[in-house]
Amino acid sequence: MQIDIKGRNVPVTDEIREHAARRLDKVARQVSELARVEIEIFKEPNPRVSDCHVAEATLYLKGVTLRAGDRSPEMLHSLNLMVDELARQVKRHRDKRRHRREARAAAADRRMAAETARAMGLSVTQAGMAQTATQPTM
Repeated sequence: MQIDIKGRNVPVTDEIREHAARRLDKVARQVSELARVEIEIFKEPNPRVSDCHVAEATLYLKGVTLRAGDRSPEMLHSLNLMVDELARQVKRHRDKRRHRREARAAAADRRMAAETARAMGLSVTQAGMAQTATQPTM
């Protein structure tokens, strides 16, 4: 996964780069090698805002773009919160894709069983009963 870190009026130190790479390692294992994440860090100029350090990320995946952002009094803590939010979104996206893939496979199995039943001259309900009768019970 490619990581781009930009600082808006904030210097991006090696410590911040290493911390972001280390924290994003968990996300990188779950996404494609072609994924790209852009992290933007900045400091809120208003002195009355206590959570002045902001970290925002945009993760570009194949067909979907995930965004996360968080703010806190410290930059590294903002980065940690943002990465946790991004990891949650990636996990949800992967679970959603897995569920769709399993549902599609189950529908294909049902279609195949119905086609086989029609080829054998059985009705679809008889084929279902025939399948349950031939399956061993435990």
